[in-house]
Amino acid sequence: MNNFFDSTKPYSDLVGRILIAGLFLVAGAGKIAAYAGTQAYMQAAGVPGGLLPLVILVEVGGGLAIVLGLFTRPVALLMAGFSIVTALLFHTGHDQVSQIMLLKNFGLAGGFLFLVGNGAGKLSLDARGKK
Repeated sequence: MNNFFDSTKPYSDLVGRILIAGLFLVAGAGKIAAYAGTQAYMQAAGVPGGLLPLVILVEVGGGLAIVLGLFTRPVALLMAGFSIVTALLFHTGHDQVSQIMLLKNFGLAGGFLFLVGNGAGKLSLDARGKK
């Protein structure tokens, strides 16, 4: 059974990176499409709306870097921190949806920390750069 997991590791690494980054790519695109509304939401939470371009850059740029496996470890560390900070800024309510979103963000941070520790895998630009 170990042989099966070893032989599929490069593909599971790639699919895992795509799945964890997909959320951020979609969220970043949504923020671009609803820019003014997102700024208002941020300001209502006490976060300056002027930070929205940086948020979009982190979500879209970081998401693309994770999918490509480019600078994976430092980008994943940034994305883990971003996930925790956004959880604490926007998802600390006592309702069920807030609690689920808080745990989702912590779970994402955990996935990114796994990438920090293990890297992107063989099917990545990071691996190509080592050759």
